[in-house]
Amino acid sequence: MFTKKDNQQIKNKGISIQTINGQLNNFVNGFPFLNIIKPAINNNGVLFLNDDVKNEYIKIFDENVNSKNIVKFVPASGAATRLFRKLFNYYNNYNGTQEEYLKIISDRSFESIYYFFEHITNFVFYDKLKKFLISKKFSSEGQINEKYYYKIIEYILTKKGLNYGYKPKGLILFHRYDDGNRTALEEHLVEGANYCASNSIVNICFTISPEHKPLFSKYLKKIKKAYEKAFNVKYNITLSEQKPSTDIIAVDLNNNPIRNDDQSLLFRPGGHGALIENLNNIDADIIFIKNIDNVVLDSLKGDTYFYKKVLAGLLLSYQNKIFNYLEKLENKAQVDSKLINEIDTFIQKKLCVIPNAGFAKFKNEEKIEYFITKLNRPIRVCGMVKNEGEPGGGPYWVENPDKTKSLQIVESTQFNKKDEKQLDIINKSTHFNPVDIVCVVRDYKGKKFDLSKFVDKTTGFISQKTKNGIDIKAQEFPGLWNGAMSDWNTIFAEVPITTFNPVKIINDLLRKEHQREEDLLAK
Repeated sequence: MFTKKDNQQIKNKGISIQTINGQLNNFVNGFPFLNIIKPAINNNGVLFLNDDVKNEYIKIFDENVNSKNIVKFVPASGAATRLFRKLFNYYNNYNGTQEEYLKIISDRSFESIYYFFEHITNFVFYDKLKKFLISKKFSSEGQINEKYYYKIIEYILTKKGLNYGYKPKGLILFHRYDDGNRTALEEHLVEGANYCASNSIVNICFTISPEHKPLFSKYLKKIKKAYEKAFNVKYNITLSEQKPSTDIIAVDLNNNPIRNDDQSLLFRPGGHGALIENLNNIDADIIFIKNIDNVVLDSLKGDTYFYKKVLAGLLLSYQNKIFNYLEKLENKAQVDSKLINEIDTFIQKKLCVIPNAGFAKFKNEEKIEYFITKLNRPIRVCGMVKNEGEPGGGPYWVENPDKTKSLQIVESTQFNKKDEKQLDIINKSTHFNPVDIVCVVRDYKGKKFDLSKFVDKTTGFISQKTKNGIDIKAQEFPGLWNGAMSDWNTIFAEVPITTFNPVKIINDLLRKEHQREEDLLAK
């Protein structure tokens, strides 16, 4: 199937032929659905913390913060193409007909093109856009009507103007302040200074696409010192590129490899699940994980800071308990039935890991080995938000390949939606995953885990895309917070909806969480 040139291309990416064959096999056979047992809900998989407990966890974090090496990990890869999906669709299919005009003005929903232009002056980037409009004889807001939509979109998306359609989402202007406007990237610098600073050092790792590295580097050089001065901290910022070895071959609808115009094989990025390799390169005591677009104005950041510390204190509390048990289990001869029962209860009730049916017949030595296997793993605490109709994965109880049952974050594609029982489980779900994670990746002896050993490689995603007008199939690795962390110890805790304010489409920036009150009143 592959030529010598193909083999060299594959080798240059750091991928083995066996891996490629495995990817092709996945296209043919797909990925198995998860065996999902029930949703995780309050007091049955999702912790509901009262105020006293929250304050206790914050105290634990505050007492330990300056003795810990802390990193804020922010997936920021890729261009903002999806952010401007509707604008791109209009721009690429514009024909200037009366029918098209009537179609536009008939849809006035929040996500519509019409709504975007009706509120265009509310976007922070409008100040920059206006300069281009004036230079092109668009001298007043009154000229922003359907007749000019195409040209204005062109000035937003392309190099003729802001070029926002091809810039990374992290460098799009999000918020307006009296002392200047901020990009999503800058909001993460502000966040980092407020809950990730250890001895006034703030470590942040942004995962980026290689083509965007010059843009990020230039922007950080421009703004970093001002934020260091404003918050009296020192930023240590890493730009981590997704590895070529995590790319996945693309195929046509008949599962045959697709080729580029130069006849080279077409590869696509392996999705956010491939970022487990980037996370694996970080050696820290505590790692906070949060998406690039989930930020708010300063006036609304209080809940974010509070609950980040709550989750981190909860993590340290569990870590301390787990490490104590592992140290006791080292001396197997002194492990008595009382300790075995205590650890068994902790693993089942606190870590929510239920053993398989044969566990009751295990000898003490076998139980000890089982305990060590289940305790000596990376740990993550995941904030979970009450489900209010937002898309995304959620917390569930799942049966694992070893027949144990545990907590997992499950994406909708991992359900068998033809199974009525599975649909019923989805309907009974109460929470969803906002990607609000705090984790530890070292064992009780201080040695860093190899995170690649805790990935469920039987999970993944296959989707249909287009390439030069041709339908193709793309494959992604197990998601970073589901399959890629499948074999981690997982604790779910409820956090308020105020901590989740993502910008998935550009019109989301018009929501009150991203608009100053005075600007809303003025408009």
